[in-house]
This record gives sequence, C-alpha cells and structure tokens, in this order.
Amino acid sequence: MTDSLRFFLAWASAPLRVASIVPSSQALARAMTAEIQCSSAPVIELGPGTGVFTRALLARGVPQEHLILVENGRQFAEMLRQRYPDADVVCGDAARLCRLGSLGACRPGAVVSGLPLLAMPKRKVYAILRGAFQHLREDGAFYQFTYGVRCPIPREIRNRLGLHVERLGWVLENLPPAQVFRVTRRTLPGHCPPPARLH
Repeated sequence: MTDSLRFFLAWASAPLRVASIVPSSQALARAMTAEIQCSSAPVIELGPGTGVFTRALLARGVPQEHLILVENGRQFAEMLRQRYPDADVVCGDAARLCRLGSLGACRPGAVVSGLPLLAMPKRKVYAILRGAFQHLREDGAFYQFTYGVRCPIPREIRNRLGLHVERLGWVLENLPPAQVFRVTRRTLPGHCPPPARLH
C-alpha cells in the first residue's frame, strides 16, 4: 500500500483528524524544518502520519534516536516504528503532552506539528500548546502549518500562554497551498499554566 493510499484511507475514516486527503509535499516539509538543525535535538513531531516531516528532519541532521514522534493513529504509529526503529514513537493524543514525564536529559529544541489545529476545539489546541511548551527549552520553537488564511492558534490562547507567532511564508507547492508559522515564548517560562476554561 502506498503512503498516499494510507493517508486517503485515514482521511476517509476521520476527516476532522486528518485535514488533507494527501500527505504534505516535500516543499512543505522543507519549509517546516528549514530552521531546525542537529543542535535542535531532541525534536518532537506531532501527527507525523506517513513521516514526510520525519524524513525532512533526518535530512536536516537530527539523529533518528533524538526524534519523539507522537502519533494518535495506531496504524501510522506502527508503520513509523517499522520505518524509524531508533525513534521514540508515542501512540497517543498530542493534547496529553503535559502528562508525559521527562523526555530525556536534554529538553527538546523544536516541535514540528502536522496537526489540523483549525479543526480542533480551542480547549484541545490550548492543551497541545501548553504541553509542547512545558517540554520545550527556553529558546525552543513550535512550527505549525495551516491551509487557512489566518493563524491557527487563537489570540486568546497565545495571550494566555505568552506566545509570539510569526508567519514564515506560504508554500504554494503543496496541495492545498499552506502557510508556515513559528511560535515562541514572548515571556520567560514559569510554571505550566493551569488548564484553560475556553469556549
């Protein structure tokens, strides 16, 4: 079975969880990982699917054993374990990142997200960002793409978590075209914020 067919079947069974009927393009993968290098390791990837961004991270010099792949789909997670046996593949919901213990001696320098945040409830988006920045080092960055025309992270969530968002640009060589955002802290990290009461 090809990756495109696997992705289409996953989309057909859960269209709100899988935002596109085809995997992300190599051009989008390059744009999402352009700022990441070996010194960024370890790196967390959320929703790796068939591993398009994973391959780009390896090409950027991130060692396979320094990749933490968080995938909610059991079939994708098993495929990732076979393809990347030295990576740490976590089969689970990215909204539960706060519940993960220490990810090793070094805190991650980057999170690469392929999750469809615009299709998620605000409470879940908050949990994902809160958990990601709980694990990220102080100067770490969260990379997110979207098919929409606006930032996929609502302003109230950015304000509550003290996050700064910068648009890195559009990738037209993708179906559909996508834009990439970098999310960083705008305040010094403190304790993990409490769960949000978002509507």
